[in-house]
Amino acid sequence: MAVDMSKLGLRAPWQDLTDGMIISAGGTSKEFETGKWSTEKPVFIEEKCTQCLLCTPVCPDSCIPVKDGKREEFDLEHCKGCGICVKACPFGAIGWKGEE
Repeated sequence: MAVDMSKLGLRAPWQDLTDGMIISAGGTSKEFETGKWSTEKPVFIEEKCTQCLLCTPVCPDSCIPVKDGKREEFDLEHCKGCGICVKACPFGAIGWKGEE
């Protein structure tokens, strides 16, 4: 079943949702701001960062942007707060903060 991805959103009726286990289109995660799903967010501690970029490939939501070979601040609009990046950083350059 083909799904019109432009119709999906928070107010989409159940009839417009995708069938289970079917990926109808690629590259659509940036269309949905999922950053409010968690109560904790990662914090980039720049002075501890060695720019090893070990955190970047482990982020399942591609929320650690890299520009000119250096990592930048988190894309918190799409970060779900899974904590994988915190565990991946051997230098303690990523911490946690609770939502206020």
